[in-house]
Amino acid sequence: MNKTVLGIFSHPDDAELMCVGTLSLLKKAGWDIHIATMTPGDKGSAELSREEISTIRRAEGASAAALLDGTYHCLECDDVYIMYDRETINKATELIRKVRPTIVLTASPNDYMIDHELTSLVVQTACFGAGIKNMEAAGIPFEMVPHLFYVDPLEGKDKFGIPVVPTFYVNITSEIGIKEETLACHASQREWLRKHHKMDQYIVAMKQFAEFRGKEINAPYAEGFRQHLGHGYPQNNLLKELLGAHVVVK
Repeated sequence: MNKTVLGIFSHPDDAELMCVGTLSLLKKAGWDIHIATMTPGDKGSAELSREEISTIRRAEGASAAALLDGTYHCLECDDVYIMYDRETINKATELIRKVRPTIVLTASPNDYMIDHELTSLVVQTACFGAGIKNMEAAGIPFEMVPHLFYVDPLEGKDKFGIPVVPTFYVNITSEIGIKEETLACHASQREWLRKHHKMDQYIVAMKQFAEFRGKEINAPYAEGFRQHLGHGYPQNNLLKELLGAHVVVK
């Protein structure tokens, strides 16, 4: 088993908001950490140009990953314009063939933002397609379909406000400090969120949601997940096998 985990998300800071606690536990268990974003977050500023904010946010993503001794990748798609198309699927497939992860974490299929939902679809297809010889994607076909897990949507609800319920939780109480540190690397987003989302307390909001999930398993802090269990995908909960008592299955 290749002890590598790859988180593929839409924007820099998505992984830090939703699953860095789990990634940190995997790092402590001896796993190599890779965090990828579909875009450099080029729309995430009210003042800077696309090029300027992209440069800043790539650097922030790399700094956050480095705190886990991890590697950051950017697939250079356009923020707000992530597409479920041939080019984007091939980019994600090529990354999986390069990194060769046993575990892949990605965005929820049900979310408030279409970028997240399309990333989820692209990654699902790329995990399955990475081993198909006749895919147009470059790289050596990956011999296995990775274990695929979906993180929570932001605020734990879909676009209709309906709760999205995890099928299992990871107790990240011991990792809340590193989760806060990695999210703090994304300093550019505080001002953006204040202007566009009318919200402040970026890190406080993250901790409040982790506390909300934690209460559902009688723990201080937790992250929620669902596993992709469709035909052809691994059926065993590898995160539970690796992280043991940290994982609570509902």
